[in-house]
Amino acid sequence: MPVPRTLVTRPESEAAPWVAALQARGLRAQALALIAIAAPTDAAAQQALHTARQHIARYDAVMVVSGNAAQHFFDQKTALALSGCAQAAIKTRVWAPGPGTARTLQALGLDAACIDQPAADAVQFDSEALWAQVQGQITPGARVLIVRGAQAGDAPAGSGRDWLAQQLRTAGAAVDWVAAYTRAAPQWTPAQHALAQQAASDGTLWLLSSSQAIAHLRAALPAQSWQAARALATHPRIAQAARSAGFGSVQECRPTLEDVAASIESAP
Repeated sequence: MPVPRTLVTRPESEAAPWVAALQARGLRAQALALIAIAAPTDAAAQQALHTARQHIARYDAVMVVSGNAAQHFFDQKTALALSGCAQAAIKTRVWAPGPGTARTLQALGLDAACIDQPAADAVQFDSEALWAQVQGQITPGARVLIVRGAQAGDAPAGSGRDWLAQQLRTAGAAVDWVAAYTRAAPQWTPAQHALAQQAASDGTLWLLSSSQAIAHLRAALPAQSWQAARALATHPRIAQAARSAGFGSVQECRPTLEDVAASIESAP
């Protein structure tokens, strides 16, 4: 049975390397972004981001929720401020929910010694797996900054890694939030719209890495039936969102290239 075409639904900047990597393995892959990423345009959000960067050393840890959060928060000056974190003068740790985000942080100039992430053999790469690694760092009075994205039009705080924030507060830490970028539904071309409609029923495998992406897909095609659609979700919560959206076939895998490629190759 031929291996299905895969639609990579990450934001454009992330989708391109994923498509290239999958194609390099001989897999048919194509990009169809379901989330558009941009820098904050709201003056208050911009000021909050500037302030958080200026005062990063006041935090015991900075948790970035994704590679996009890392790229939009750590400008060169901010990364440089933490590049010597192994030295006694700087004690701020940087937390990543998975190896992809950790690699992005290192590419931005942060020392690997500064970064904490889930164990390599974790069942999932998420906040829960990260907490298992870092909870020992938190004592009453600790301060943690969570860097996330905000849906266009959202208030600057109140969503994101709520579970992790609750664990931190229970452990006695103070938690601050800052939105480093905005997420919005992409503006599709007519060709992209037609591609999405075709892929709903032609055996294409939708690679889904965000529950919000699924919401954008449903909003873009409100009358579309997804009963014949197939999805590969990189987290159980995303898989559940795909099932709730009506996807007829949903597989789960970890969000590493190796796991994704193996799941595509073995897709029924």
